[in-house]
Amino acid sequence: MTAAITASGDRLAARRSVEALRSGVPSRYAVATLGSGQPDIEDRFATLLDGAETRRGPRGLLLGGGFGSGKSHLLEHLSLLALDRGFVVSRVVVSKETPLHDPAKVLRAAVESALLPGGSGGAVAEAAASLDPGAAGYAELLRWAVGSDAVDERFPLTLNLFPRVQTADAEFAEAIVRFWSGDPLGVAVLRRQAREAGLGRPELRPVPARELARQRIRFLARLLVAAGEAGWVLLFDEVELIGRYSPLQRGRAYAELAGWLRADPGDPGSPLVSVLAMTDDYDAAVLTEKDDRTRIPEKLRAKQTPEYAALVAGAAEGMRAIEREMRLLTPPDDAELARAYRQLKALHAESFGWDPPDVTGLQRLGATRMRQYVRAWINEWDLLRLDPSFTPTTEAVELPTSWTELPELDEN
Repeated sequence: MTAAITASGDRLAARRSVEALRSGVPSRYAVATLGSGQPDIEDRFATLLDGAETRRGPRGLLLGGGFGSGKSHLLEHLSLLALDRGFVVSRVVVSKETPLHDPAKVLRAAVESALLPGGSGGAVAEAAASLDPGAAGYAELLRWAVGSDAVDERFPLTLNLFPRVQTADAEFAEAIVRFWSGDPLGVAVLRRQAREAGLGRPELRPVPARELARQRIRFLARLLVAAGEAGWVLLFDEVELIGRYSPLQRGRAYAELAGWLRADPGDPGSPLVSVLAMTDDYDAAVLTEKDDRTRIPEKLRAKQTPEYAALVAGAAEGMRAIEREMRLLTPPDDAELARAYRQLKALHAESFGWDPPDVTGLQRLGATRMRQYVRAWINEWDLLRLDPSFTPTTEAVELPTSWTELPELDEN
């Protein structure tokens, strides 16, 4: 990317990349410039994409690294790889507004952030608009929806209705797309539309909101394939926030995490891939220090309801995955640091139209994170550009991570 920027004289693109790297926020320019520095994880991710295309193999990947080690940067790099291979990609940042324990809110965030391989948004609406009832993709999607227990009858019914109403009733066609994306669709309205289309009177029994969200995710992954995409990749960042949930919501989150990592028992051939990134100290700080391995199952069983009892096994599986399946980011070695330094130096030169001198940056220690190296180099070049006679020195200070439970995270 550096050569392309220089050749085109696109100084604005280079400046954006430098500013993104300075603030620690990954951008396409910055990621394309630096790459990932994680070839083993890239290979594992490529295997997941292969499995999604062939409808077999593992579904998910759990990544771990310290604060500033490059997890968000790596997720953006994986996003570019997936887009290049024809996958739709969604980025989901776990937060108060998007708690991992709520699949309906996760679905909403995934739909809103979904990017098509060309880089444009509105992936679900675009996929729906491109459905051709005479094409093999539509027929395969309808066959799956009719014959699978993975989704409720609302999905084959709305899929049958959609091409019939696209031109005759554009408002209802839009309501169908919104339903697939997470909005409600009235039973009375759906039954009336089915009757008018000669499709009988469907039963349409109630489906719990969490289960309906999971069904929508299954359906949308296959809808995207029917529209010509390779599959759907969901990238979850800041998953460690679940450590600040209340015990009951942590239990739910652990069960959801397990579900994203394993093959979906309801749809084992799903073209869906998920990657979750969290801090590598989670096991010690939460599973051990808070005694979640014992405490969470006890809290779930104490509710004495079938719903919470059913979560016990899933929560235990999620905790085991954090303990045993996390793939840690590799710290940068001297060769990787030298490569990154050369690329950043050229990028800074292009950004500000100058010839930056060599800078010392931080001492190369095993505990120093890539973000710290990058920010030190950029900051020292900035200072020298303003005052060439100045001799900058940089120190890195670790900020402690808080694992205090926040009740407000359970409010949404």
